[in-house]
This record gives sequence, C-alpha cells and structure tokens, in this order.
Amino acid sequence: MNNEIGVIATLRPEGPSLKEVADFGLKCCQLVSWKPEFWTAERAARVRAESAATGVRITAFWAGWPGPAVWDLIEGPATLGLVPWDYRQERVEALRKAGDFAKLLGAPAVVTHLGFIPESPVGALFGEVAETVGGVAEHLKSLGLEFWFETGQETPVTMLRMIQQVGTGNLGVNLDPANLILYGKGNPIDALDVLGEYVRNVHAKDGLYPSDPMRLGREVKVGQGRVRFPEFVKRLAELGFAGEFIIEREISGDEQRKDIAETVEYLRGLLQQS
Repeated sequence: MNNEIGVIATLRPEGPSLKEVADFGLKCCQLVSWKPEFWTAERAARVRAESAATGVRITAFWAGWPGPAVWDLIEGPATLGLVPWDYRQERVEALRKAGDFAKLLGAPAVVTHLGFIPESPVGALFGEVAETVGGVAEHLKSLGLEFWFETGQETPVTMLRMIQQVGTGNLGVNLDPANLILYGKGNPIDALDVLGEYVRNVHAKDGLYPSDPMRLGREVKVGQGRVRFPEFVKRLAELGFAGEFIIEREISGDEQRKDIAETVEYLRGLLQQS
C-alpha cells in the first residue's frame, strides 16, 4: 500500500498550525477546529502559506460545532452533532462556514460527527436529520467539496443508510475504528464490509470496548486495543483503500508525542506488508 501517514493538527489562533506535523516527519494531516470565529480568509491564507513552506498537505478540514458536547452514552444523544433539535440550525450554519473555510484552505472535504443518528429509518427524526445533512452536503458540493462523516455514535449500517438517503454524491466516511469500539457500535474490520467503498480517510486510533454500559470504552495507543490493526490494514488494502491514515492520540504532553512517533513506525511496518 502507498497510503500516506499523517496526524491530527489543531488550527491555532496565532502562530503555526502545521509545525508539529512537520516535526514528526509527516507530510499530511487533518486540520481540526471547533472555533468558527477562527475560520477567516486571513487565517486560511496563513495556513496555506505554512502548508506550502512545510510541504504538509491538508487532507480534510475537521469541523466542530457550537453548543454543548458530552462524549458519553447518556448525555451524548442530546448534545452531539446535527441530531439535537435545539442546536441543529446553528450547527448547520457552522458547517456551511466550515465549507467556505475549507475551500479557502484548498482542502478537499469537511469532516464532522453527525451524532447519534436514529437507528430506525421510519420515524420522523431520521428524515429530519437526513434533510439537514443534505442541505449541508449540497452547499459543500456547490463549492466542489466532499462531506465525510466520522464513525462513532452510530452503527455502520445506520451510517450507510444515511449516506444512501442523502444521496448527494459527495459523501464519504472518515473511519475511526476506535470509535466503533469505544461506543460499542461495531467491529472495525466487519464495518469495512458495510462502509468500505465510502472510506476516504482513516483515523489511526485504538480502544477498548465499554465495560461499564453507562460510559464509553477507553482509548489506548495504537496496537494495544481491540481494533486488530494488522487485519484492519490488510482488509483496507484488499478493498483498494487509497486514502490517508491520520493518527489521533487523545492524550497530551510528552507521552502523546512518544506514542504518535511510535505509531508512525508501527503503521509503516504494516503498510509495507500489505
């Protein structure tokens, strides 16, 4: 496989946003921001200049949204993504703005979590969410951008159903295999049988299934969880996956940097074998 390895990079209000990517010797990243007030033409121009200077390519712009976000199984359904009615419209506006910013960056896609998409396609809520997602997707399509959904709060079958229901032709999946485990929503390798043709980017992240049904499972260093990365990478190769593996390690400080550096080498070894 000739897939590139990258890492998550945070859009900074001041100073460089891509330096840490270059420091790891990597040439691509997903740029992440939860601050719509930062998504300006001036900041986009600065990041583009930094990208040109460092040679770091932005594979997608990962856009957060305003309002509360509780990453658990209890308050999550009422706070995450485009599903909760109370926050839906302001989040639509934020994602449209994210598309405008991604266009200025030269990134090909916007990524986000849609939230706990309803499992049932029959109820009114599924249709409402699909219509909302479709409106954002059409705006991004008008800009020549794709809209990628990160796995996590929904089963793979539910995500596939949403993609087919919206049907705008510019939809894809940012497959986070650890999230499927952390939320207890699926097995990452089996999920490729469902979503494989839509996978555009992969988050290289690992995790353990929930042992307390009231809480998410625990994120761990790649190779130490239940993703089974050798099998996962092999299956992606069989499916012809040509996207990037973007490392995400949800800790901070020296241990995070050490784990990312070791994950780069671990993934390089797996990719050479595939």
